[in-house]
Amino acid sequence: MSKNISEELFSLDQSLLGDRIKECNYPWEILPRIGEYIIELGEKLPADKYDQIKDYVWVAKNAKISDSADITGPCIIGENTEVRHCAFIRGKALIGNNCVVGNSTELKNVILFNNVQVPHYNYVGDSILGYGSHMGAGSITSNVRSDKKLITVKLPEGNVETGMKKIGAILGDNVEIGCGSVLNPGTIIGKDTQVYPLSSVRGCVDSNSIYKNKNEIVEKDLR
Repeated sequence: MSKNISEELFSLDQSLLGDRIKECNYPWEILPRIGEYIIELGEKLPADKYDQIKDYVWVAKNAKISDSADITGPCIIGENTEVRHCAFIRGKALIGNNCVVGNSTELKNVILFNNVQVPHYNYVGDSILGYGSHMGAGSITSNVRSDKKLITVKLPEGNVETGMKKIGAILGDNVEIGCGSVLNPGTIIGKDTQVYPLSSVRGCVDSNSIYKNKNEIVEKDLR
């Protein structure tokens, strides 16, 4: 992956913050500013398509929001998105169009591109999920090291000291995360990659791969 890896990972036209991500050298650099960018965007959303339902929370008129969902701003929920029973959106969440935020899923300081699904018992914090990515039931992002030290992202060309205490995972477009998997702090997964269920993933996983375990990562047969 090159230094500016965002174009390798994402279809940047599939998020309202695509241009802001493109401005960053590394995609995780946008994480501390998600909240302020959401407020900036929300104040410009068309009133014929979005309702402001509470302070700094904008919801598309055709989105489906369960009465039991708990939503804190800043937050934007896009068109045709479904937020299901007991979902917990803790703030600083940009949720794109045609997404599913499922039963008992918790989101915090995240960007979900269009068509993302986090449908069952997921925790996604301080993370970016690219277009069409899907997290299987019970899969989570771990966003803080157990020793509480600053996070180092391990790219193929070398380690990058982020200076940040909280980074979850960065998933490229159309990534599939198997049920019950844990994505450790600073994990980056390239587009069109599949991760087997019950995996513990760390570091950088190439695009078009199948992650079976840390010692067995194979390239997809694209024939």
